[in-house]
Amino acid sequence: MNEQELIHDWNVGEGAFDWSKVERVELDDETLRDGLQNPSVTDPPIGDKIRLLHLMDELGIHTADVGLPGAGPRAVDAVRALTKEIVDAGLAIRPNCAARTVIADVRPIADISQETGVAIEACTFIGSSPIRQYAEGWTLDRMLRHVEEAVSFAVGEGLPVMMVTEDTTRAHPDTLRALYGAAIECGARRLCIADTVGHATPEGARAVVRFVLEEIVESSGEPVEVDWHGHRDRGHGLSNALAAIEAGATRVHGTALGIGERCGNTEMDLLLVNLALLGVHHADLTRLPEYCELTAEACGVPLPHSYPVVGRDAFRTGTGVHAAAIVKAEAKGDAWLADRIYSGVPASMVGRRQEIEIGPMAGLSNVKYWLRTRGYATDDEELAARIFEAAKSTDRTLTEEELHALARG
Repeated sequence: MNEQELIHDWNVGEGAFDWSKVERVELDDETLRDGLQNPSVTDPPIGDKIRLLHLMDELGIHTADVGLPGAGPRAVDAVRALTKEIVDAGLAIRPNCAARTVIADVRPIADISQETGVAIEACTFIGSSPIRQYAEGWTLDRMLRHVEEAVSFAVGEGLPVMMVTEDTTRAHPDTLRALYGAAIECGARRLCIADTVGHATPEGARAVVRFVLEEIVESSGEPVEVDWHGHRDRGHGLSNALAAIEAGATRVHGTALGIGERCGNTEMDLLLVNLALLGVHHADLTRLPEYCELTAEACGVPLPHSYPVVGRDAFRTGTGVHAAAIVKAEAKGDAWLADRIYSGVPASMVGRRQEIEIGPMAGLSNVKYWLRTRGYATDDEELAARIFEAAKSTDRTLTEEELHALARG
């Protein structure tokens, strides 16, 4: 049977966004800067950061925020080492750095750029919402002076500039017009909409992206592109990033496992998987589990067992009816079918496989599958019954050691 006939996809068709119209979406990895702002995260040693940079490159991620050198000597050393690694290893990924809209933050980016011969993108940021202005005691005139000075200095140093307005999704349209307009006039060619506190809904994300494109970028007459930088405080990180792309953003930001301040950032790993399933991202994702596992280990953050795609249980089932369907699909000799009958994401996409376990929810299909894949006789009804009875009398999934002990009698 034609594979397309086996799955009716309500994600496409009338009323759905046509992802085939998306010509290009770039990804900016914030793991090594914004992700490390979480107070429970450990700042990894440079060796682990370099390994992560290589994995980002292999996964087809286009740019990476390699630090905020204005933060001090440790950050300067990391930015220099990572930028140098991009050159020495011939990586395709391009570096960028965060900077407050002050010359003192931009200058070390320019110095490292000149030292390494790499045009590091300067991501200059300033708060933009009324609540932030009130708390800081900022006037719009003062904010504009900071933007003009920082962006002009960066452009004068030969750096590409992205103007980031923090808390964009709670900012007044007139303020955004003024800040972004000033940045464009001074030479910025990217604007970043930042949902800094995770305030936006998907509808809000679409609205602000369309506003910036239609009311600011188009009227400027300059070739300016728009980024989306999201957080997960309301749980909308991934859906907002996809909505921003639908509205016209050409680059979206994320971090491995969604690490970041408070509840974290948009999950880069899930962005990669979803864009691949939508036909937009075409890189090999088999190293994705390694990227996530290294982040968890190096940053000292847990990788939940039920985390999508890369969690331990992402492709495991202990339920009898589910296992039976997978076994029947395998019996047809159809790996494609077996990898999708009970999975919205094919395990093979990320170098994993479907796993069938034995526990209190298991059926005989689980037991016979386990016996067959471990080299035991599947026609031994007494053996199968012994394992099945043990599974039904326990309150958890049986371990491999326990199952082998039962199989040996």
